[in-house]
Amino acid sequence: MGNIHKTAIIEDGAVIADDVIIGAYSIIGPKVTIGSGTTIASHCVIEGKTTIGKNNTIFSHAALGTIPQDLKFAGEDVELIIGDNNKIREFTLFNPGTKGGGAVTKIGNGNLFMGYTHVAHDCIIGDNCIFANVATLAGHVEVEDNVVVGGLSAIHQFCKLGTQSMIGGGSIVVQDIPPFCNTEGNRATIRGLNLTGLRRRLDNRADIDEIKKAYRKLFESGNPLNDSAKELIENSTNEYVIKLAQFIANTKRGIPFTRK
Repeated sequence: MGNIHKTAIIEDGAVIADDVIIGAYSIIGPKVTIGSGTTIASHCVIEGKTTIGKNNTIFSHAALGTIPQDLKFAGEDVELIIGDNNKIREFTLFNPGTKGGGAVTKIGNGNLFMGYTHVAHDCIIGDNCIFANVATLAGHVEVEDNVVVGGLSAIHQFCKLGTQSMIGGGSIVVQDIPPFCNTEGNRATIRGLNLTGLRRRLDNRADIDEIKKAYRKLFESGNPLNDSAKELIENSTNEYVIKLAQFIANTKRGIPFTRK
């Protein structure tokens, strides 16, 4: 094993790569697997059937894999899977899945979870997302790649956040947020496109222009939202426009916007 502090408790059965660093007073449960290059600071608790990939940095007082905060949970075999290259800051809380939700909480690669972030049971999170301090995800939330959630924001259970969307600080999100959109408020509504994020990630300005046109058609034309989405799916050849329109067409919780 790697550099493990003498006060850390590693229970029999844990699988830990040779170069993993574990700080003082951290506790690693018997069903935990930790990949190469991962660093765990002091006073962390990692329990349950939890798999942590490579090169993650977990800061002090994180609690990962503790049982779901769901009164229906009755000790079923559930799992938390964390990918590679994530930064998980102080006092974060990640729960595994539940039997009714697929039994797994899954987190991708390259994400930043700032202090006190909560990821509840059965959440699915993609890659390269940022969750600011005290971002709170209820159960069954799905977050696509490159999403930013502002501090003190709460995401209602079963909501879906589309790729490159941005949630303003202090927001309460109770519906699905389409890709590329800025959202804020209590209850949160769409405020426009996340143009800063688009300009950072899309090299082709023509793609951004097409997304702008699609946004106007969807949210500013006055036509029914689903009709506009279906028309874009049928007529557009731009992959980003189609992704945006398909997200809207497939929403289960609805899209929060104020018609102009």
